Amino acid sequence: MIEVLHPGRLSSIQDLGRNGYAHLGVPTAGAADGFSLRVANRLVGNPDTHAAFEMTAEGPALRFGEDICLALAGGRLDAQLDGEPVPMYQTLMVKAGSELRCGRVMDGWRSYLAVAGGIDAAPVLGSCSRDTLSGLGPEPLETGVSLKSGVVSAMAAGFYLRTPPRYGQAVSLRILAGPQQDWFAPEALLALRGETYRVQAQSDRVGVRLDGVVLGRSRAEELPSMGMVTGAVQVPPSGKPIALLADHGATGGYPVIAVVIAADLPLLAQLAPGGEVRFSDVSREQALAALQEREARLARDVVAADAGLLAARALMSLAGGHASLRQAAISDGTRRIRIRK
Repeated sequence: MIEVLHPGRLSSIQDLGRNGYAHLGVPTAGAADGFSLRVANRLVGNPDTHAAFEMTAEGPALRFGEDICLALAGGRLDAQLDGEPVPMYQTLMVKAGSELRCGRVMDGWRSYLAVAGGIDAAPVLGSCSRDTLSGLGPEPLETGVSLKSGVVSAMAAGFYLRTPPRYGQAVSLRILAGPQQDWFAPEALLALRGETYRVQAQSDRVGVRLDGVVLGRSRAEELPSMGMVTGAVQVPPSGKPIALLADHGATGGYPVIAVVIAADLPLLAQLAPGGEVRFSDVSREQALAALQEREARLARDVVAADAGLLAARALMSLAGGHASLRQAAISDGTRRIRIRK
């Protein structure tokens, strides 16, 4: 059993979404940063599709009623287990009665917490994801709520991610040309690719709202509604672009000037208010190659490890994030590991 002591700023249960219902007007939803959710799941031996916690800006405080394996991935999170800092991107073995307090997301905007067996929540149309636009799926976390984890067999070993990503707040996103290029003035097409845009505070799981050079249209009429995809860059009458995220509607009526490629969607989802964005064109072949490379890297970078190696990695990770920590040591029961800076 997992007890919620404090819900955090916006914490919800997410998986990879309810696919296959867009023709009925049902949005896909799912994790805003699906890549990080998949990483967290693999670090505890889960299938990619298992439900986990998505934490935006600040995470929850949780108490675990039984021994459990968990992992943190996504934006760098200030997390403590029973008062001690814990590393991200590796399996953590947690004892019954322990409390995990997830503070601020320091690099990026969203972090993910997966537990072995996944979060046991009632699916709606095949998914346990909370859709903030439609209201489908489990309610956001609230103080006092208790949640169950799914059934899992004992883990013989843990895992770590060899090269964790870093989520900066000044990023270049690769784009494909949108279907309504001819709806925009030539200077608007140049501005999108040559100017820097800033993430507005009104951004949410539906879309990242951008402020910068106004993108003027060359046509004044409105479009009939059409299907939308995550990463589509819509331009409303204000001329300020909106890059769609997981909770976007199944359809939309604003012209789409560009589409962020699938390999860069995690970068988009990790942008915090105030973050800066530039866009650059790539071909369809380059976009596909980038996605294939990301998937190949994920397949080879999640590495099995014993308790000693995980302990050593935890020390190195924590020491790297604390300039005042000059030396530390830890024991896995059979070996004592020490690092010095």
